[in-house]
Amino acid sequence: MNLLPRHLAAALAFAAIPTAQASTVRLEAPAAVRTLLAPYVTERDFSGERGQIARYLKKRLPELLATEGYFSPELALLKRDDALVLTVDPGPRTHVTEAKVVIKGKIEADHRQALIAAWSLPVGQPFRQEDWSRAKQALLAQLLADGYPAAHLTDSQAEIDADSQSARLTVDYDTGPPYRFGALEIKGLKRYTPELVARYNDSVRPGEPYREDKLAQLQRTLQSTPFFSSVRIDIDRDVPPGPDGSVTAPVRLRVREAAPYRLGFGVGASSDTGGRVEMNFRNADLFRRAWLLNGAVRVEEKKQSVFADVFLPPDQNRYRHSFGSLFENTDIAGLRTERFLFGARRNHSRGAVDMQLSLTWQTEKQIVGGIPSTTAQALVANGMWTWHRVDNALDPRRGFVMQAQVGGGAKAALSDQNFLRLQGQAMLWYPLGTRNTLILRGQAGQTLAPSRAGIPQDYLFRTGGTGSVRGYGYQQLGVHEGSAVVGGRDLLVASAELDHWLNQRWGIAAFVDAGNAADTPAALRPLAVGVGGGVRWRSPAGPIAVDLGYGERDHRARLHFFLAIPF
Repeated sequence: MNLLPRHLAAALAFAAIPTAQASTVRLEAPAAVRTLLAPYVTERDFSGERGQIARYLKKRLPELLATEGYFSPELALLKRDDALVLTVDPGPRTHVTEAKVVIKGKIEADHRQALIAAWSLPVGQPFRQEDWSRAKQALLAQLLADGYPAAHLTDSQAEIDADSQSARLTVDYDTGPPYRFGALEIKGLKRYTPELVARYNDSVRPGEPYREDKLAQLQRTLQSTPFFSSVRIDIDRDVPPGPDGSVTAPVRLRVREAAPYRLGFGVGASSDTGGRVEMNFRNADLFRRAWLLNGAVRVEEKKQSVFADVFLPPDQNRYRHSFGSLFENTDIAGLRTERFLFGARRNHSRGAVDMQLSLTWQTEKQIVGGIPSTTAQALVANGMWTWHRVDNALDPRRGFVMQAQVGGGAKAALSDQNFLRLQGQAMLWYPLGTRNTLILRGQAGQTLAPSRAGIPQDYLFRTGGTGSVRGYGYQQLGVHEGSAVVGGRDLLVASAELDHWLNQRWGIAAFVDAGNAADTPAALRPLAVGVGGGVRWRSPAGPIAVDLGYGERDHRARLHFFLAIPF
């Protein structure tokens, strides 16, 4: 790279200065360059003869100003009121008057033109050394990512004319040969087989054009599984081109397998279900088939559960299957339940849409006021679709998540009641400036059935508490039955929240929630309203929220704390 100023003028004038001096210098310069120069002038302790000070300023300051496009500055070092003052007139700024980008090699014309059109330092822009370097690197990085891993910069030149304040740029690239993915070469497998890697590989296919993002996608996918503790991926760049001038490069994958067994213990607390202790276990190679077994024993103040789930690797069509069982005991809002279930699920993702189909059988005993009141069992087929489009999965500022569910059971198929359950919910994030985010949330559901008798609580609705209507207790909005609150057949919830971030880590929030659950649509009114505010902290796992909500229906304030991530 050559930076060739045709005319570079920098004048440095001096008043009478003592031959020896130990002092600081006060800087007088326009705001556009003051921040750039200050560390080299006002924050420096000048000691020595004036010739030494002059040589330093005459050499260093024009170099700094040139990086911002000022090639003809005027500097004056004066003695004023027994103080040294440096005045700086940076002169006119240089702008780009010509930008010639040349890309040589075997590349399609449309692709070449698109890269040239995206050049980030075009004619009319101010010339800055940092922008010049960034523009060259950005185009090279795009070539490397778009199928030309041997691409390189062959020449670059910035010709500066300080008299006309113009910069003429020339940059040349050579793409090298186009690359295609070759066979996948895997090293490091001991317990698992190459077939397991193939089950998770839906991005790197032999014969397809090389793309850097596809390699990164495969690496992220494998790294997110429980089977590998580290994953490294690259291509063999030493393969010579073939007869057609392209390179078919083997993909080299190096993995380190993770220990298949893990036992963990944890403690925690939730404003909904109280304190929690938990023991969880994992076996990532159940029956030596790379089946993942996840299980836990969890004891909370209002809920105790034991569960075990088995997850199979994706099949050849990228469907993921799982099955499991759960025993759970709850005591919430005066209603005790004891339930046992087992079921199977099938998950599939296609772009921004996740789909889950499940079949679950459960039996449940409901106890109100210490007296066993009802039992219910149901075999339920359920479908759930989730559409997500957010800028950050853990901490969104823009986008939405929408979810729809439909499921039901029939007396003719191991259920105590005929019913069809419909539910939909959505969250919307909209930025208001750089520090504020508006969050809108809505939820609606209905269980179509002759009555709620014989339907497990999972397929009815209660609301209140964290993630629904703050200012009320967990699941304390529903149908009153004696001293308990039980699930109803209708649900409606709406929420508006404004988050204001004070800095990168801490924020505050204000919210209004409204909702209810009832046995008929008419009984939903009036909705229970909760208002309040809280604090937000960005943790590595997502924003942690602590809210104080006031329930207008019962005139009580309640504290809520939770991990504020999308459903």
